[in-house]
Amino acid sequence: MPPHSPAPERTALRQHLLAERERFVLSPRAADATRALEDRLAEVLAQLAPECLGVYWPVRSEFNAARPWRVDEGDSAVPLALPFARREPPAMQYRLWDGAEPTERDGCGILTATGAPAVPDVVLVPCVGFTDDGYRLGYGGGFFDRYLAAHPDTTAVGVAWSVGRIEPGAFKPERHDHPLMLVVTESGVVG
Repeated sequence: MPPHSPAPERTALRQHLLAERERFVLSPRAADATRALEDRLAEVLAQLAPECLGVYWPVRSEFNAARPWRVDEGDSAVPLALPFARREPPAMQYRLWDGAEPTERDGCGILTATGAPAVPDVVLVPCVGFTDDGYRLGYGGGFFDRYLAAHPDTTAVGVAWSVGRIEPGAFKPERHDHPLMLVVTESGVVG
């Protein structure tokens, strides 16, 4: 099996977690959870003091980690960057982002920045699911895993809703999986 082909059990777990996440963001708890996650993430980033912060543009029901940094929400003193993924050959880099609403899409169809390439020292990584020891389940493309493998000095901070927590024993990390330094949720920090 190629290194980033999703195993059937991972696919089933991913589908289950995505369905739970969709239900959660449509629930009455979502508004309070969003504020709590924004506050916890701000606390973590204040401690890390990044020189360049890699954020992500949200898709589906992901937490919007880009919103607090948008120009219309308030200027950021920290240079920001958004991922730019390419399907063939599969690769991801970051591009400097001015905080304005992106208009360009990357090879995966996700909105991205048009700035110069950048290598953030801290990156926020969206999680479909996560384990207590910092392993992440994403969408299965392996883009963040490849990026983290190529940039081992980058501090990787997972961002997830607490409904994405994977019970111990339900997820076995594979060779290509890279643990995150920590995962921030609305309920607290894991790791």
